[in-house]
Amino acid sequence: MPPTLNDDDLAHLRRCVDLAREALEAGDEPFGSVLVGPGGDVRFADRNRVAGGDATQHPEFAIARWSAGAMTPEERAASTVYTSGEHCPMCAAAHAWVGLGPIVYASSSEQLAAWRAELGAPPAPVRPLAITEVAPALRVAGPVPPLDEEVRALQARLVHERP
Repeated sequence: MPPTLNDDDLAHLRRCVDLAREALEAGDEPFGSVLVGPGGDVRFADRNRVAGGDATQHPEFAIARWSAGAMTPEERAASTVYTSGEHCPMCAAAHAWVGLGPIVYASSSEQLAAWRAELGAPPAPVRPLAITEVAPALRVAGPVPPLDEEVRALQARLVHERP
């Protein structure tokens, strides 16, 4: 059952999907994330930047690094990360290490792995673990229909446009 989210949550997730689309159109993998501070203001937004060869350039990892230097521990804990796709293990660990608050994702790692298999794409080099398998104390919500289906369509474009 999808989580109950308010209009602000959905707007932030919509921005994440838009950032994922922007990444794909720029020749990158379609992922996008937004960090929302305790007051509801967007503090940081980014998209995947792995096309240059550095596979660690995920927006969720960028959020963790940026927040560690720009926010107090209390601000980080009271902030929410919205993302088009559930954090990979690297990003989930970074999120937990810097003490960020809840994560809301449009599509899950389980969905992504299933979609890639259906589309004939090779599996990711890292096991697609749920965030809470990496960082059990993190609060998470997702996937969120129908945004998850938009993410699926972006993943399908990635596989079909870049064999």
